[in-house]
Amino acid sequence: MVTRAAVNPGNLNPNAALPYELRLLDFQVAMQDVYDFFFDVNSYVRQRGLARLDEMLRPANMSGIITDMLTASLAKHSRALVVNQFPNGHPDLLVSGLYPDDRAQAAEHGIEIKTTRKSGGAVDMHGARDQTMCVFVYKVDNATEPVDDREPMRFVEVYLGQVTVAEYRRNARGELGTRTATLNRDGIARFRQNWIYLDP
Repeated sequence: MVTRAAVNPGNLNPNAALPYELRLLDFQVAMQDVYDFFFDVNSYVRQRGLARLDEMLRPANMSGIITDMLTASLAKHSRALVVNQFPNGHPDLLVSGLYPDDRAQAAEHGIEIKTTRKSGGAVDMHGARDQTMCVFVYKVDNATEPVDDREPMRFVEVYLGQVTVAEYRRNARGELGTRTATLNRDGIARFRQNWIYLDP
């Protein structure tokens, strides 16, 4: 039986520093929007004997979908942010009205949204840059048997903060790999101090 995950408001950090007029409620509703979507889709596919969306999608595809959903939902519920209309523009959310047509290939004012299954919120970036970044860490149960007893996907950590180029380390890659950058030990430790949501 498919179950619906629910955000626990008690796991939100009342002392978190929130830029751009964001509210804890914006994060709560955005995460619940994702939960409701997965519940609706998984209820439909399981009634037809098909695999849950969690099993159908490759991890990278699932992260991409969740990132897009969170970006859209935060833009919908926040008071000052909109989705960046530039294809693959940076960051994902822009301050409303600050950039023409709410489009920017690379902008200073806004928030980059990342999702990962890696505990702690360290994510690989295609390049180091000064930015405000928000990382949602989520957990997927792909092990419990039978499948219908599996727990729904849920967010377990959310972090938000300003990071700088100096706080990144460059990751070595092989001849065919793409170079990436990840926050270094000091950078990720400082980033984690401004946690938004923790659901152990």
